[in-house]
Amino acid sequence: MTVEATALAPTPRALLHLLYNGARAVDVLEASLELGLLDALEPGPVTLGELAARHRLVPVRLYKLLDCLESLGLVRREQPSDALESARYQAVPGLRAAAQAVLGPQSLEKDRERYAWRELHGHLPQVLRGERSMPSAAFDWPPRTDAQVEGFEASMAAGLPPILETFRAHGPRLWPGGGRMLDVGGGDGTLAAHLASEHPQLRVDVFNLPATAPLVARTRERFGLPEARLGFRGGDFLKEALPSGYDTLSFVRVLHDWPADTARTLLTAAREALPSGGRILICEEFRTPERLAAQFFWSYFLMGVDTCVSRLREVEHYLRVLDETGFKKAEVLPGPFELIIAHR
Repeated sequence: MTVEATALAPTPRALLHLLYNGARAVDVLEASLELGLLDALEPGPVTLGELAARHRLVPVRLYKLLDCLESLGLVRREQPSDALESARYQAVPGLRAAAQAVLGPQSLEKDRERYAWRELHGHLPQVLRGERSMPSAAFDWPPRTDAQVEGFEASMAAGLPPILETFRAHGPRLWPGGGRMLDVGGGDGTLAAHLASEHPQLRVDVFNLPATAPLVARTRERFGLPEARLGFRGGDFLKEALPSGYDTLSFVRVLHDWPADTARTLLTAAREALPSGGRILICEEFRTPERLAAQFFWSYFLMGVDTCVSRLREVEHYLRVLDETGFKKAEVLPGPFELIIAHR
């Protein structure tokens, strides 16, 4: 049996070929996900004939789609004979989950991507010279209308699963006896609701703009939590002090949306609000080569938006700033999104 598992070599020319065909590659992956092919390919190996029959596809056309996946290094092929339908395929481990996370139904981001592509594609020189910008209809930051606020918070809640996984992994250590936590910029309260539900002695309040109060109330009702377990504090952390009376303050996917000096100011405000021995938690996508690649869309999209300076920062940056703002015993807890914990 001949085993063939080809992938483009990591040369500049090969990389440029992939970039040039990037939209087509995404189309192939989205089709494979929608048809359920990835569900069969990952546990594999499965023959082309079996795939074609199961999904009612034209074998010779399916062969070419699988060739595309193979050229991307995402599936491996075994060809025991010259018969087209005898070829056996298996996806690399984790492909289905990765495709779902990156390409799955995320309607808000997909709509933005289509709009951004139409507005920016072919105009980057003008964008970089400041001659062309993203219309506010495509991305208004900060969100201004109730509909924009609700849409933004819904998109943030949709990206919580890896963060929840990290918090669950370290939950017994973080809240062995409960406590009071303030989730600063806590969106529609989805993270707070999960934490309150999973730790019966923990009370979590969301600190966010007053416009998000109805969203948090809706989340509270959906989770069946009383206000005493999931509360809301309305305010603007850019204009006022952070509320006190909490032993833990968290910033979850918040600090990277602001300039470095603003992020530093927020950490200083957190220290002033916390009691002696109180804790701060920071959880977001810290800058690594893999996450930088995943951030490509937003980096591209936000080139035409001056009001949002979102940027990934290395975990070392936050450790240094925490030290400079007076926090002690900072450490990084592992997970899909690393979690920094430090004490006042």
